Amino acid sequence: MSKEISPVNDSMTFHPELAQRIQDELGQNVFLCYQCVKCTSGCPLSEFFDWQPNQIMRAVQLGQEDIALESETPWLCAACQTCTTRCPQNLDITGIMEFLTREALERGVRPAIPEMNRFCEAFMREVRLWGRAYEPGLMAELALRNPQRLVDDRRFFLRMLLKRKVALLPGRGRPPRKAKPVPGAAEALAYYPGCSLHSSATELDVSAMAVCAALDMNLIEPKGWVCCGSSAAHRVDPVSAIDLPLKNLTLIEQSGFKEVVMPCAACFNRHKTAQYEIRQQEQYRAQPDEVMGYVYQDSVHVSTLSEAILNHVGTEELAARVKRPLTNLKVVSYYGCLLTRPPQVTGVEHPENPTDLDDLLRALGAEVLDWSYKTVCCGGVHSLTRPDIVVKLSGEIVRHAREAGAEAIVVACPLCQMNLDARQFQMDIAEPMPILYFTQLMALALMLPEKMALWHKNLVAPQPLLQEKGFL
Repeated sequence: MSKEISPVNDSMTFHPELAQRIQDELGQNVFLCYQCVKCTSGCPLSEFFDWQPNQIMRAVQLGQEDIALESETPWLCAACQTCTTRCPQNLDITGIMEFLTREALERGVRPAIPEMNRFCEAFMREVRLWGRAYEPGLMAELALRNPQRLVDDRRFFLRMLLKRKVALLPGRGRPPRKAKPVPGAAEALAYYPGCSLHSSATELDVSAMAVCAALDMNLIEPKGWVCCGSSAAHRVDPVSAIDLPLKNLTLIEQSGFKEVVMPCAACFNRHKTAQYEIRQQEQYRAQPDEVMGYVYQDSVHVSTLSEAILNHVGTEELAARVKRPLTNLKVVSYYGCLLTRPPQVTGVEHPENPTDLDDLLRALGAEVLDWSYKTVCCGGVHSLTRPDIVVKLSGEIVRHAREAGAEAIVVACPLCQMNLDARQFQMDIAEPMPILYFTQLMALALMLPEKMALWHKNLVAPQPLLQEKGFL
Protein backbone atom coordinates (compact mmCIF):
# COMPACT_ATOMS: atom_id res chain seq x y z
CA MET A 1 0.00 0.00 0.00
CA SER A 2 1.50 3.34 -1.07
CA LYS A 3 2.35 6.06 1.40
CA GLU A 4 1.63 9.77 1.12
CA ILE A 5 4.72 11.77 0.24
CA SER A 6 5.51 15.41 0.78
CA PRO A 7 8.42 17.65 -0.16
CA VAL A 8 10.98 18.23 2.53
CA ASN A 9 11.42 22.00 2.06
CA ASP A 10 8.34 23.89 3.26
CA SER A 11 9.71 27.26 2.17
CA MET A 12 9.11 26.45 -1.52
CA THR A 13 5.86 25.82 -3.36
CA PHE A 14 5.67 22.37 -4.91
CA HIS A 15 3.03 20.68 -7.00
CA PRO A 16 3.49 17.04 -6.03
CA GLU A 17 0.50 15.56 -7.89
CA LEU A 18 2.62 13.82 -10.55
CA ALA A 19 5.10 12.66 -7.93
CA GLN A 20 2.20 11.26 -5.91
CA ARG A 21 0.91 9.36 -8.96
CA ILE A 22 4.35 7.78 -9.36
CA GLN A 23 4.38 6.86 -5.67
CA ASP A 24 0.89 5.32 -5.90
CA GLU A 25 1.56 3.24 -9.01
CA LEU A 26 5.25 2.38 -8.70
CA GLY A 27 5.98 2.89 -5.00
CA GLN A 28 8.82 5.24 -6.00
CA ASN A 29 9.44 8.39 -3.96
CA VAL A 30 11.05 10.80 -6.43
CA PHE A 31 11.95 13.19 -3.61
CA LEU A 32 14.72 10.77 -2.63
CA CYS A 33 16.62 11.95 -5.71
CA TYR A 34 19.35 14.37 -4.62
CA GLN A 35 20.71 15.10 -8.12
CA CYS A 36 23.91 13.08 -8.00
CA VAL A 37 23.57 12.90 -11.82
CA LYS A 38 24.68 9.25 -12.01
CA CYS A 39 21.64 8.46 -14.16
CA THR A 40 22.69 11.05 -16.73
CA SER A 41 26.44 10.45 -16.63
CA GLY A 42 25.95 6.72 -17.26
CA CYS A 43 23.14 6.95 -19.81
CA PRO A 44 24.27 5.78 -23.27
CA LEU A 45 21.53 7.81 -24.97
CA SER A 46 22.00 11.09 -23.13
CA GLU A 47 23.34 12.88 -26.21
CA PHE A 48 20.02 12.29 -27.96
CA PHE A 49 17.79 13.69 -25.18
CA ASP A 50 16.23 17.14 -24.97
CA TRP A 51 16.20 16.96 -21.13
CA GLN A 52 18.65 14.80 -19.22
CA PRO A 53 17.33 12.05 -16.87
CA ASN A 54 18.28 13.95 -13.72
CA GLN A 55 16.50 17.02 -15.12
CA ILE A 56 13.36 14.97 -15.72
CA MET A 57 13.54 13.76 -12.12
CA ARG A 58 13.86 17.35 -10.91
CA ALA A 59 10.92 18.41 -13.09
CA VAL A 60 8.78 15.71 -11.48
CA GLN A 61 9.87 16.84 -8.03
CA LEU A 62 8.92 20.44 -8.82
CA GLY A 63 5.66 19.51 -10.51
CA GLN A 64 6.80 20.85 -13.89
CA GLU A 65 4.50 18.51 -15.76
CA ASP A 66 4.98 20.21 -19.12
CA ILE A 67 8.65 19.23 -19.07
CA ALA A 68 8.12 15.75 -17.66
CA LEU A 69 5.25 14.75 -19.97
CA GLU A 70 6.18 16.58 -23.18
CA SER A 71 9.89 15.71 -23.22
CA GLU A 72 11.41 13.35 -25.78
CA THR A 73 13.55 11.73 -23.10
CA PRO A 74 11.07 9.18 -21.66
CA TRP A 75 10.20 8.05 -25.19
CA LEU A 76 13.85 7.71 -26.24
CA CYS A 77 14.82 5.79 -23.08
CA ALA A 78 16.09 2.39 -24.26
CA ALA A 79 15.19 0.73 -20.93
CA CYS A 80 18.78 -0.49 -20.57
CA GLN A 81 18.44 -0.27 -16.76
CA THR A 82 21.81 1.44 -16.32
CA CYS A 83 20.27 4.33 -14.37
CA THR A 84 18.22 2.03 -12.17
CA THR A 85 21.26 -0.14 -11.44
CA ARG A 86 23.51 2.78 -10.52
CA CYS A 87 21.06 4.98 -8.59
CA PRO A 88 22.39 5.33 -5.00
CA GLN A 89 18.82 5.82 -3.75
CA ASN A 90 17.60 2.61 -5.43
CA LEU A 91 15.07 4.51 -7.52
CA ASP A 92 13.66 2.69 -10.53
CA ILE A 93 14.38 5.50 -12.95
CA THR A 94 13.66 3.32 -15.98
CA GLY A 95 10.25 2.50 -14.51
CA ILE A 96 9.60 6.20 -13.89
CA MET A 97 10.44 7.02 -17.52
CA GLU A 98 8.03 4.32 -18.69
CA PHE A 99 5.37 5.68 -16.35
CA LEU A 100 5.75 9.16 -17.88
CA THR A 101 5.05 7.87 -21.40
CA ARG A 102 1.88 6.13 -20.19
CA GLU A 103 0.81 9.18 -18.22
CA ALA A 104 1.30 11.40 -21.26
CA LEU A 105 -0.91 9.13 -23.36
CA GLU A 106 -3.60 8.98 -20.69
CA ARG A 107 -3.69 12.77 -20.50
CA GLY A 108 -3.89 13.15 -24.26
CA VAL A 109 -0.41 14.62 -24.62
CA ARG A 110 0.97 14.00 -28.10
CA PRO A 111 3.94 11.61 -27.91
CA ALA A 112 7.16 13.54 -28.30
CA ILE A 113 8.57 10.67 -30.40
CA PRO A 114 5.56 9.44 -32.45
CA GLU A 115 7.59 6.61 -34.03
CA MET A 116 8.19 5.02 -30.63
CA ASN A 117 4.54 5.15 -29.70
CA ARG A 118 3.57 3.67 -33.08
CA PHE A 119 6.06 0.86 -32.54
CA CYS A 120 4.67 0.04 -29.10
CA GLU A 121 1.08 0.13 -30.32
CA ALA A 122 1.88 -2.06 -33.34
CA PHE A 123 3.87 -4.52 -31.24
CA MET A 124 1.09 -4.96 -28.70
CA ARG A 125 -1.50 -5.22 -31.48
CA GLU A 126 0.43 -8.16 -32.98
CA VAL A 127 0.66 -9.81 -29.56
CA ARG A 128 -3.07 -9.43 -28.92
CA LEU A 129 -3.84 -10.80 -32.38
CA TRP A 130 -1.47 -13.77 -32.49
CA GLY A 131 -0.31 -14.21 -28.90
CA ARG A 132 3.21 -13.62 -30.20
CA ALA A 133 5.12 -10.88 -32.00
CA TYR A 134 5.02 -11.15 -35.79
CA GLU A 135 8.03 -9.26 -37.11
CA PRO A 136 6.96 -8.93 -40.80
CA GLY A 137 3.57 -7.62 -39.71
CA LEU A 138 5.24 -5.18 -37.35
CA MET A 139 7.63 -3.96 -40.05
CA ALA A 140 4.80 -3.63 -42.57
CA GLU A 141 2.61 -1.57 -40.25
CA LEU A 142 5.45 0.77 -39.33
CA ALA A 143 6.34 1.20 -43.00
CA LEU A 144 2.76 2.00 -43.95
CA ARG A 145 2.48 4.57 -41.18
CA ASN A 146 5.85 6.11 -42.03
CA PRO A 147 6.76 5.33 -45.68
CA GLN A 148 9.86 7.51 -45.52
CA ARG A 149 11.37 5.19 -42.92
CA LEU A 150 11.05 2.29 -45.37
CA VAL A 151 12.74 4.36 -48.07
CA ASP A 152 15.56 5.47 -45.78
CA ASP A 153 16.16 1.99 -44.37
CA ARG A 154 15.40 -0.07 -47.49
CA ARG A 155 18.86 -1.68 -47.60
CA PHE A 156 18.48 -2.96 -44.04
CA PHE A 157 15.05 -4.48 -44.73
CA LEU A 158 16.28 -6.00 -48.00
CA ARG A 159 19.28 -7.62 -46.30
CA MET A 160 17.00 -9.11 -43.63
CA LEU A 161 14.67 -10.51 -46.25
CA LEU A 162 17.46 -11.98 -48.39
CA LYS A 163 18.87 -13.78 -45.35
CA ARG A 164 15.36 -15.00 -44.47
CA LYS A 165 15.69 -13.40 -41.08
CA VAL A 166 11.93 -12.94 -40.79
CA ALA A 167 9.25 -15.63 -40.56
CA LEU A 168 6.79 -15.72 -43.43
CA LEU A 169 3.83 -16.74 -41.30
CA PRO A 170 3.00 -15.69 -37.73
CA GLY A 171 3.32 -18.12 -34.85
CA ARG A 172 0.35 -18.68 -32.61
CA GLY A 173 0.45 -18.62 -28.83
CA ARG A 174 -2.46 -19.56 -26.62
CA PRO A 175 -1.91 -21.29 -23.27
CA PRO A 176 -4.39 -24.03 -22.41
CA ARG A 177 -6.76 -23.19 -19.59
CA LYS A 178 -5.24 -26.03 -17.62
CA ALA A 179 -1.97 -27.47 -18.83
CA LYS A 180 -1.44 -31.20 -18.53
CA PRO A 181 1.71 -32.46 -16.78
CA VAL A 182 4.49 -33.18 -19.27
CA PRO A 183 6.09 -36.64 -18.82
CA GLY A 184 9.63 -36.25 -17.47
CA ALA A 185 9.23 -32.51 -16.84
CA ALA A 186 10.70 -32.69 -13.34
CA GLU A 187 14.00 -34.02 -14.74
CA ALA A 188 14.01 -31.79 -17.83
CA LEU A 189 14.26 -28.06 -18.44
CA ALA A 190 11.47 -26.06 -19.98
CA TYR A 191 12.66 -24.16 -23.06
CA TYR A 192 11.07 -20.81 -23.80
CA PRO A 193 12.43 -19.60 -27.16
CA GLY A 194 10.51 -16.35 -27.33
CA CYS A 195 9.32 -14.79 -30.55
CA SER A 196 12.72 -13.90 -32.07
CA LEU A 197 14.14 -17.42 -31.98
CA HIS A 198 11.35 -18.60 -34.26
CA SER A 199 11.99 -15.73 -36.65
CA SER A 200 15.03 -13.44 -36.86
CA ALA A 201 17.24 -15.51 -34.53
CA THR A 202 16.75 -19.06 -35.80
CA GLU A 203 20.52 -19.60 -35.68
CA LEU A 204 20.38 -19.15 -31.91
CA ASP A 205 17.40 -21.50 -31.62
CA VAL A 206 18.90 -24.29 -33.73
CA SER A 207 22.40 -24.07 -32.26
CA ALA A 208 21.09 -23.85 -28.68
CA MET A 209 18.94 -26.94 -29.03
CA ALA A 210 21.75 -28.88 -30.72
CA VAL A 211 24.36 -27.90 -28.12
CA CYS A 212 22.10 -28.75 -25.18
CA ALA A 213 21.27 -32.13 -26.69
CA ALA A 214 25.00 -32.82 -27.11
CA LEU A 215 25.54 -31.88 -23.46
CA ASP A 216 22.71 -34.18 -22.30
CA MET A 217 20.49 -31.29 -21.27
CA ASN A 218 16.90 -32.23 -22.02
CA LEU A 219 15.02 -29.14 -23.21
CA ILE A 220 11.26 -29.29 -23.78
CA GLU A 221 9.32 -26.40 -25.32
CA PRO A 222 5.91 -25.95 -23.64
CA LYS A 223 3.01 -25.73 -26.05
CA GLY A 224 0.99 -22.53 -26.18
CA TRP A 225 3.48 -20.03 -24.73
CA VAL A 226 2.86 -16.36 -25.45
CA CYS A 227 5.05 -13.31 -26.04
CA CYS A 228 6.57 -11.74 -22.92
CA GLY A 229 5.54 -8.24 -24.05
CA SER A 230 9.15 -7.08 -24.32
CA SER A 231 9.81 -3.37 -23.71
CA ALA A 232 6.63 -2.27 -25.49
CA ALA A 233 4.32 -3.61 -22.78
CA HIS A 234 6.32 -1.95 -20.01
CA ARG A 235 6.03 1.37 -21.81
CA VAL A 236 2.33 1.39 -22.71
CA ASP A 237 0.55 -1.54 -21.00
CA PRO A 238 1.83 -2.39 -17.50
CA VAL A 239 -0.97 -4.91 -16.90
CA SER A 240 0.15 -6.98 -19.90
CA ALA A 241 3.78 -6.54 -18.84
CA ILE A 242 2.97 -8.67 -15.79
CA ASP A 243 0.15 -10.77 -17.18
CA LEU A 244 1.94 -12.15 -20.25
CA PRO A 245 5.04 -13.49 -18.42
CA LEU A 246 2.85 -14.90 -15.62
CA LYS A 247 0.78 -16.82 -18.16
CA ASN A 248 3.98 -18.49 -19.34
CA LEU A 249 5.27 -19.18 -15.85
CA THR A 250 1.89 -20.63 -14.88
CA LEU A 251 1.91 -22.85 -17.98
CA ILE A 252 5.44 -24.04 -17.20
CA GLU A 253 4.64 -24.67 -13.54
CA GLN A 254 1.43 -26.56 -14.35
CA SER A 255 3.39 -28.71 -16.82
CA GLY A 256 5.63 -29.90 -13.99
CA PHE A 257 8.88 -28.05 -14.75
CA LYS A 258 11.05 -26.62 -11.99
CA GLU A 259 13.26 -24.53 -14.24
CA VAL A 260 12.86 -22.71 -17.55
CA VAL A 261 15.71 -21.69 -19.84
CA MET A 262 15.31 -18.44 -21.79
CA PRO A 263 17.98 -17.77 -24.43
CA CYS A 264 16.55 -14.32 -25.28
CA ALA A 265 17.80 -11.58 -22.93
CA ALA A 266 14.58 -9.56 -23.16
CA CYS A 267 12.41 -12.60 -22.43
CA PHE A 268 14.63 -13.55 -19.49
CA ASN A 269 14.48 -10.05 -18.04
CA ARG A 270 10.73 -9.61 -18.48
CA HIS A 271 9.94 -12.92 -16.80
CA LYS A 272 12.35 -12.18 -13.95
CA THR A 273 10.74 -8.77 -13.59
CA ALA A 274 7.28 -10.33 -13.35
CA GLN A 275 8.51 -12.68 -10.63
CA TYR A 276 10.09 -9.74 -8.80
CA GLU A 277 6.87 -7.71 -9.00
CA ILE A 278 4.60 -10.44 -7.64
CA ARG A 279 7.01 -10.99 -4.77
CA GLN A 280 6.88 -7.28 -3.97
CA GLN A 281 3.15 -6.81 -4.58
CA GLU A 282 0.92 -9.82 -4.02
CA GLN A 283 -2.03 -8.43 -6.02
CA TYR A 284 -0.18 -9.20 -9.27
CA ARG A 285 -0.20 -12.91 -8.46
CA ALA A 286 -3.98 -13.08 -8.99
CA GLN A 287 -3.81 -11.97 -12.65
CA PRO A 288 -3.24 -15.43 -14.22
CA ASP A 289 -5.57 -17.02 -11.64
CA GLU A 290 -8.57 -15.31 -13.20
CA VAL A 291 -7.61 -16.30 -16.74
CA MET A 292 -6.25 -19.83 -16.24
CA GLY A 293 -8.10 -20.95 -13.12
CA TYR A 294 -4.87 -21.76 -11.34
CA VAL A 295 -3.10 -20.25 -8.34
CA TYR A 296 0.49 -19.62 -9.39
CA GLN A 297 2.90 -21.02 -6.80
CA ASP A 298 6.06 -19.18 -7.93
CA SER A 299 8.09 -22.39 -7.99
CA VAL A 300 9.83 -22.00 -11.36
CA HIS A 301 13.44 -20.84 -11.60
CA VAL A 302 14.11 -18.66 -14.68
CA SER A 303 17.61 -19.12 -16.14
CA THR A 304 19.58 -17.65 -18.97
CA LEU A 305 20.99 -20.27 -21.32
CA SER A 306 24.57 -19.57 -20.26
CA GLU A 307 23.59 -19.85 -16.59
CA ALA A 308 21.83 -23.17 -17.21
CA ILE A 309 24.84 -24.65 -19.03
CA LEU A 310 27.19 -23.56 -16.26
CA ASN A 311 24.91 -24.96 -13.55
CA HIS A 312 24.01 -28.26 -15.22
CA VAL A 313 27.25 -29.01 -17.09
CA GLY A 314 30.00 -26.76 -15.77
CA THR A 315 33.18 -25.53 -17.39
CA GLU A 316 35.26 -28.62 -16.56
CA GLU A 317 32.79 -31.03 -18.15
CA LEU A 318 32.32 -28.72 -21.11
CA ALA A 319 36.07 -28.48 -21.68
CA ALA A 320 36.32 -32.28 -21.51
CA ARG A 321 33.73 -32.59 -24.29
CA VAL A 322 35.40 -30.10 -26.64
CA LYS A 323 36.64 -31.88 -29.79
CA ARG A 324 37.82 -28.84 -31.70
CA PRO A 325 39.41 -26.29 -29.32
CA LEU A 326 38.98 -22.72 -30.52
CA THR A 327 42.68 -22.02 -30.07
CA ASN A 328 43.95 -18.59 -31.16
CA LEU A 329 40.45 -17.22 -31.73
CA LYS A 330 40.39 -13.80 -30.06
CA VAL A 331 36.93 -12.74 -28.94
CA VAL A 332 35.14 -10.37 -26.58
CA SER A 333 31.93 -11.26 -24.77
CA TYR A 334 29.06 -8.82 -25.17
CA TYR A 335 26.21 -9.26 -22.69
CA GLY A 336 24.10 -6.20 -23.50
CA CYS A 337 21.71 -4.73 -20.96
CA LEU A 338 19.00 -7.10 -19.87
CA LEU A 339 20.94 -10.28 -19.05
CA THR A 340 22.38 -8.65 -15.94
CA ARG A 341 20.46 -5.48 -14.97
CA PRO A 342 19.04 -4.51 -12.58
CA PRO A 343 20.69 -6.96 -10.13
CA GLN A 344 17.77 -6.99 -7.68
CA VAL A 345 15.71 -8.47 -10.53
CA THR A 346 18.21 -10.67 -12.37
CA GLY A 347 20.08 -11.84 -9.27
CA VAL A 348 23.44 -11.28 -11.01
CA GLU A 349 26.24 -10.63 -8.53
CA HIS A 350 28.32 -8.42 -10.83
CA PRO A 351 25.90 -6.74 -13.26
CA GLU A 352 28.55 -4.43 -14.75
CA ASN A 353 31.22 -7.13 -15.13
CA PRO A 354 29.51 -10.49 -15.73
CA THR A 355 31.63 -13.52 -16.59
CA ASP A 356 29.27 -16.34 -17.63
CA LEU A 357 30.03 -16.08 -21.36
CA ASP A 358 33.72 -15.52 -20.68
CA ASP A 359 33.89 -18.74 -18.65
CA LEU A 360 32.10 -20.77 -21.33
CA LEU A 361 34.26 -19.42 -24.15
CA ARG A 362 37.47 -20.10 -22.25
CA ALA A 363 36.28 -23.67 -21.70
CA LEU A 364 36.00 -23.92 -25.50
CA GLY A 365 39.63 -22.85 -25.82
CA ALA A 366 39.03 -19.32 -27.13
CA GLU A 367 41.11 -16.35 -26.01
CA VAL A 368 38.66 -14.03 -24.24
CA LEU A 369 39.86 -10.45 -24.13
CA ASP A 370 38.94 -7.97 -21.43
CA TRP A 371 37.20 -4.76 -22.47
CA SER A 372 34.94 -2.08 -21.00
CA TYR A 373 31.94 -2.44 -23.33
CA LYS A 374 30.53 -5.73 -22.00
CA THR A 375 27.20 -4.27 -20.93
CA VAL A 376 27.00 -0.99 -22.86
CA CYS A 377 23.63 -0.53 -24.61
CA CYS A 378 23.51 -1.19 -28.37
CA GLY A 379 20.44 1.00 -28.88
CA GLY A 380 18.00 -1.75 -28.01
CA VAL A 381 14.45 -1.30 -29.21
CA HIS A 382 15.23 1.64 -31.51
CA SER A 383 16.27 -0.53 -34.45
CA LEU A 384 12.97 0.11 -36.25
CA THR A 385 12.26 3.59 -34.86
CA ARG A 386 15.57 5.47 -34.59
CA PRO A 387 18.20 3.47 -36.49
CA ASP A 388 20.55 6.46 -36.27
CA ILE A 389 20.81 5.81 -32.52
CA VAL A 390 21.50 2.11 -33.08
CA VAL A 391 24.14 2.79 -35.72
CA LYS A 392 25.93 5.26 -33.45
CA LEU A 393 25.89 3.13 -30.28
CA SER A 394 26.49 -0.23 -31.96
CA GLY A 395 29.23 1.25 -34.11
CA GLU A 396 31.07 2.33 -30.96
CA ILE A 397 30.80 -1.22 -29.59
CA VAL A 398 32.23 -2.77 -32.76
CA ARG A 399 35.01 -0.17 -32.94
CA HIS A 400 36.06 -0.72 -29.33
CA ALA A 401 36.01 -4.50 -29.78
CA ARG A 402 38.45 -4.12 -32.66
CA GLU A 403 40.64 -1.78 -30.58
CA ALA A 404 40.69 -4.42 -27.81
CA GLY A 405 42.16 -6.87 -30.34
CA ALA A 406 39.05 -8.99 -30.92
CA GLU A 407 38.40 -10.86 -34.14
CA ALA A 408 34.73 -11.46 -33.30
CA ILE A 409 32.09 -10.35 -30.82
CA VAL A 410 30.20 -13.12 -29.03
CA VAL A 411 26.63 -12.37 -27.95
CA ALA A 412 23.67 -14.04 -26.26
CA CYS A 413 20.85 -11.62 -27.13
CA PRO A 414 18.89 -11.69 -30.43
CA LEU A 415 18.32 -7.94 -30.49
CA CYS A 416 21.97 -7.19 -29.75
CA GLN A 417 23.04 -9.60 -32.46
CA MET A 418 20.75 -7.98 -35.03
CA ASN A 419 21.81 -4.43 -34.15
CA LEU A 420 25.53 -5.25 -34.21
CA ASP A 421 25.42 -7.58 -37.20
CA ALA A 422 22.79 -6.33 -39.61
CA ARG A 423 23.67 -2.64 -39.43
CA GLN A 424 27.44 -2.84 -39.79
CA PHE A 425 27.16 -1.70 -43.40
CA GLN A 426 25.91 1.65 -42.02
CA MET A 427 28.57 2.06 -39.32
CA ASP A 428 31.70 4.19 -39.45
CA ILE A 429 34.13 1.33 -38.87
CA ALA A 430 37.31 0.30 -40.67
CA GLU A 431 36.30 -3.30 -41.39
CA PRO A 432 33.33 -5.54 -40.57
CA MET A 433 33.44 -7.94 -37.64
CA PRO A 434 31.54 -11.23 -37.23
CA ILE A 435 28.88 -11.18 -34.49
CA LEU A 436 28.42 -14.74 -33.26
CA TYR A 437 26.04 -16.37 -30.82
CA PHE A 438 27.97 -18.24 -28.16
CA THR A 439 25.99 -21.35 -29.03
CA GLN A 440 27.27 -21.20 -32.61
CA LEU A 441 30.83 -21.36 -31.28
CA MET A 442 29.87 -24.14 -28.89
CA ALA A 443 28.47 -26.15 -31.81
CA LEU A 444 31.76 -25.55 -33.63
CA ALA A 445 33.92 -26.63 -30.68
CA LEU A 446 31.79 -29.72 -30.04
CA MET A 447 32.14 -30.63 -33.73
CA LEU A 448 28.42 -30.77 -34.33
CA PRO A 449 27.26 -30.78 -37.99
CA GLU A 450 27.86 -27.36 -39.57
CA LYS A 451 24.15 -27.02 -40.36
CA MET A 452 23.52 -26.77 -36.61
CA ALA A 453 25.38 -23.45 -36.48
CA LEU A 454 23.54 -21.87 -39.44
CA TRP A 455 26.54 -19.71 -40.35
CA HIS A 456 24.77 -18.53 -43.51
CA LYS A 457 22.27 -16.60 -41.36
CA ASN A 458 24.92 -14.16 -40.13
CA LEU A 459 24.97 -11.01 -42.23
CA VAL A 460 28.68 -10.41 -41.61
CA ALA A 461 29.96 -13.78 -42.85
CA PRO A 462 32.04 -15.56 -40.19
CA GLN A 463 33.22 -18.32 -42.52
CA PRO A 464 36.40 -16.55 -43.77
CA LEU A 465 37.62 -16.01 -40.21
CA LEU A 466 36.77 -19.54 -39.11
CA GLN A 467 38.39 -21.04 -42.22
CA GLU A 468 41.50 -18.95 -41.63
CA LYS A 469 41.71 -20.42 -38.11
CA GLY A 470 41.27 -23.93 -39.48
CA PHE A 471 37.90 -24.52 -37.81
CA LEU A 472 35.90 -25.06 -40.99
